Amino acid sequence: MNAVAAPSPSAARATDTLAARYATVRARSVALAAPLSAEDAMVQSMPDASPTKWHLAHTTWFFERFVLGTQPEYAPFNADWHYLFNSYYQSIGPAHARPQRGLLSRPSLEDVLQFRSRVDQRVIELLQADALDPQALRQLELGLHHEQQHQELLLTDIKHALWCNPLQPAYRDDLVSRPGVAAPLEWIHSPEQIIEIGAPAWPANAAFAYDNESPVHRVLVPAHALAQRPVSNAEFRRFVEAGGYREPGFWMSEGWSLCQQEHWQHPLYWDDALAREFTLAGWRAIDPEAPVCHLSYFEADAYARWAGARLPTEFEWEAAAAGQGTAGNFADDGRLHPSAPAHERPAGRHQQLFGDVWEWTSSAYGAYPGFRTFEGNLGEYNGKFMCGQWVLRGGSCATPADHIRPSYRNFFAPSARWQFAGLRLAKDAA
Repeated sequence: MNAVAAPSPSAARATDTLAARYATVRARSVALAAPLSAEDAMVQSMPDASPTKWHLAHTTWFFERFVLGTQPEYAPFNADWHYLFNSYYQSIGPAHARPQRGLLSRPSLEDVLQFRSRVDQRVIELLQADALDPQALRQLELGLHHEQQHQELLLTDIKHALWCNPLQPAYRDDLVSRPGVAAPLEWIHSPEQIIEIGAPAWPANAAFAYDNESPVHRVLVPAHALAQRPVSNAEFRRFVEAGGYREPGFWMSEGWSLCQQEHWQHPLYWDDALAREFTLAGWRAIDPEAPVCHLSYFEADAYARWAGARLPTEFEWEAAAAGQGTAGNFADDGRLHPSAPAHERPAGRHQQLFGDVWEWTSSAYGAYPGFRTFEGNLGEYNGKFMCGQWVLRGGSCATPADHIRPSYRNFFAPSARWQFAGLRLAKDAA
């Protein structure tokens, strides 16, 4: 019998690094769920949100199905759970209806955590034994980025659920707020230019990027100006006080209908006195200097019109972000709420492009020229949602810091308010 060759030192180091990253990301999800009771973890406050328990189980199902499922000898933890925790991968089978995820009192939270532990143990064993083929390793890496997306959703979904509770309890009452000062609004002008947009296709390129970020292509960006920072709470409050939610002339037709139907009067989580907002730390005074958040695309667009400006295109946004670092107020900082800068930033430079709030753009979510989905079943990951969605850029205070990059394209329906979404103003060249 021929001996099995040991992995090369460089391959072993790469596997060890991936195993460590896997353990870190997976532990982060459990830590985010730790402040919640089992009852909290099964609440679903609206069809667009999911229970914490479902997030924990679905991300584990992803690794079981797309990593462990590549191993011929692997038996699922519980084959019946495939239906419960599949999300939208119709090519591999039916899934439990999304609006009914809050009905899943069984399996219990304890069962789901055991599921996670069992899958984690097996994945790490395979990594340490260098027993995963290249396809499984690619799907594992995608799974880690997928889990980071669900970490943000876990926070935004439980925030909405706790706000819907008449007691409106805090997710954590030990979150630290940081006072700061928003700089006066400044316009940064850019000439007309042809620029490269997007990221090289993964996995052909070593650096990870989702399929919707590729391929790299050139676009003509007209001359324009972009505000150096996001719109603040104080600025948006002036729009509210000026009757912005009562004047249809600022609104898209669909947005105005929704505003009337849902009785929108201010951003989600603000009180009617415009003095307090509900946060993951419970009710707090609104920081006038911090970026406004929890806006739908319709609200962001209406504010921009009222302010005599517009929303930037995603290409204008990416042009501003090119060459800048991605430092910002992310989930890793532990505040879990947007903050104004703690110190003055250099004039003439864009500020807070990353972290704090996702920034709505005026760009519909669609395919780049030459777009190709991921291969196989994972081709369902992004491409099939390229209809009726709008692009957001930059990450938020609930996004893991190492999950974001300038080419990252988030997308939501224009009516979505429960994400940490705000805006930055743009205008055409004079």
